[in-house]
Amino acid sequence: MTARNPRTPDPAPGVERRHDVVVVGGGAAGLSGALTLARARRSVLVVDAGHPRNAPASGVHNYLGREGTPPGDLLATGRAEVAGYGGELVTGTVVAAERRAAGDFRLVLGDGTVVSARRLLLATGLVDELPDVPGLSERWGRDVLHCPYCHGWEVRDQAVGILGTGPLAAHQALMWRQWSDHVTLFLHTGPEPDDEAYEQLAARDVSVVDGTVAGLVVAEDRLTAVRLAAGPEVACQALVVAPRFTARVGALGGLGLEPVAQEVGGHVIGSRVEADAVGATAVAGVWAAGNITSLTDQVLGAADAGRRAGAAINADLTAQDTRRAVAARRDPFSPAMERAVCERVLGDSRHGLS
Repeated sequence: MTARNPRTPDPAPGVERRHDVVVVGGGAAGLSGALTLARARRSVLVVDAGHPRNAPASGVHNYLGREGTPPGDLLATGRAEVAGYGGELVTGTVVAAERRAAGDFRLVLGDGTVVSARRLLLATGLVDELPDVPGLSERWGRDVLHCPYCHGWEVRDQAVGILGTGPLAAHQALMWRQWSDHVTLFLHTGPEPDDEAYEQLAARDVSVVDGTVAGLVVAEDRLTAVRLAAGPEVACQALVVAPRFTARVGALGGLGLEPVAQEVGGHVIGSRVEADAVGATAVAGVWAAGNITSLTDQVLGAADAGRRAGAAINADLTAQDTRRAVAARRDPFSPAMERAVCERVLGDSRHGLS
């Protein structure tokens, strides 16, 4: 899928396409940032692989005004809005990225296209690394779940199992008890709860089952039970797991970004790219937003992070534009004047001016 502003001329063959900002990732964070920048009259290119993390989910939740909207519908609306303000969107992946001596960025896409940008916004999200149990990936986002705020209402009052793989399993069980009276903690490969945790689980009528889970029992495309390695099956209509959340960096690691461990309660749950409150990373000119920086953000939070990053990028570009304009005014024959003229011509062509 490619959407372009019809007033923007295509570059000549072999010419590097230049943009104020390239956004890598077209989920809620990336599209929100792109929309903010496009409305600020910046030239924006969104590069997205077209495989959203929440695609298996039936709806987006806790997004005020869009509650229950299918994820694909929300993204389609967002893409149309970005394109409506002149933003460009291409389906593809970034296979190489570098920051050049001049401070801008050169990106190579999977189809060989080369683009450059004055600034980058990374919104590539994360990868859910599921526990090693047969059948989990096929049911992921349907009846194999992880977030009660995303899916709790949809499985309310059903038999909910918690797959213990780490020290937070008892906490998960107690949390999901808010949505159902029928919660079972399968200890699986996780540590056995201490006496205090056992008391809490008993007080909330959470069942605890020892032994490892060997697989899922599915009938008519619905989870009905989990099968223990010892043989018995235990009724279960939804199974809660704790994935490892790994920031999706890939080829962007060439920019010098090193993911760091993310902890909750002193326990590592995954990795993320460090960024400040508006998304600025340790690499000058690179911002990040959404699950790549905040592993537990839901869609609404990711969209707001993208908006904040987009505004911060525009402010940074405005400051650079102003510095160049001042330098050009002081010396009309300086390289700054040449850049200002080139960018003015590029900007006029984007907005249909002659």
